[in-house]
Amino acid sequence: MRQISPLFLILIVFTCNTNREFTTAQKRSIVESVYASVVIQPDSLYEAYSIVSGILDQNLVEEGGLVKRNQKIIEIINNTPKLNAENSKLAYNLAVKNYKGSSAILNSIKDEIAAAELQCQNDSINYFRQANLWKQNIGSKTQYDSQKLKYQLSKNTLNLLKSKLTQTENELRTAVEQTQNTYKSTLSTSKDFTIKSNMDGKVYALYKEPGEIVSTREPLASIGSASNFIIEMLVDEVDIVKITLGQKVLMHLDAYGEKVFEAQASKIYPKKDERNQTFLVEAVFSNPPKKLYPGLSGEANIIIAKNENALTIPKSFLVNNNQVLTDNGLISVELGLENMEYVEIVSGLDESTTIYNKTE
Repeated sequence: MRQISPLFLILIVFTCNTNREFTTAQKRSIVESVYASVVIQPDSLYEAYSIVSGILDQNLVEEGGLVKRNQKIIEIINNTPKLNAENSKLAYNLAVKNYKGSSAILNSIKDEIAAAELQCQNDSINYFRQANLWKQNIGSKTQYDSQKLKYQLSKNTLNLLKSKLTQTENELRTAVEQTQNTYKSTLSTSKDFTIKSNMDGKVYALYKEPGEIVSTREPLASIGSASNFIIEMLVDEVDIVKITLGQKVLMHLDAYGEKVFEAQASKIYPKKDERNQTFLVEAVFSNPPKKLYPGLSGEANIIIAKNENALTIPKSFLVNNNQVLTDNGLISVELGLENMEYVEIVSGLDESTTIYNKTE
């Protein structure tokens, strides 16, 4: 069998490689970043809901208007709580009148006790007089027993009336407390029909007009900071582990064309959005533009790392993710930073070695 000369093999490799695109590793600045879509939102933005149902009576503010914390912004109509509050107040007033009024139930019981005390006192005198006579063998046993029975009955009656007074007093006091609590509760419920702002800020949206039905499931207003805005970025789940707080963000907003804005990552939300397989990351402007509106969109690159003097090759020259094609065949290299065009070579290749594109 005829053997092929090693010189001939080198000539074949050389001949094939000369037909390919080739280059050498070069020193350049390389920046690795993570892409994210951007939406601008006011800081502390929230939607105001009603905790009761009814009809919107009036919006007390306008869209774009400034509001203060606890300022009334929306009023809702529902007569049921108002009627309940009035009925509760009537019940409370009646309970107070029964407990403390001049015609209170307690006064009648006290009158009965006063009469019973007089009767008991009189029966006591008659009983002890009859007892003394009986000791002297004066009078009959029947008279003595009769006076003794009357005295015991009057004492029992007096004790029962005193117990009745205590029990009735406790019941009336409890009734006053219960009706007072009910009245306070209905007053609190009636306040639920007035919606207030939770913060100093701006009204960005009002979703209902006067006369429309209000439910507890629909927002009525959108309120947020009037001056501070945050950058909401959606980061793909494969990149989220690269993100840390404080990383630099370079961003374009569609409303401002090619102008680049700088920001810093300020918050990473740990829950993944299963619908689009992304994580929410917030950033704050280093120098925000003069005008911002909720919903402005754009694109951002979160800077992961940067090397000013990195040995790099075009990413298109990589083979099998970690190899390059040279005159000596495929060799393995250790990779570092990378971006859309270039990848850093940490080891395995120098500037003198020619590498070839993997495609002919």
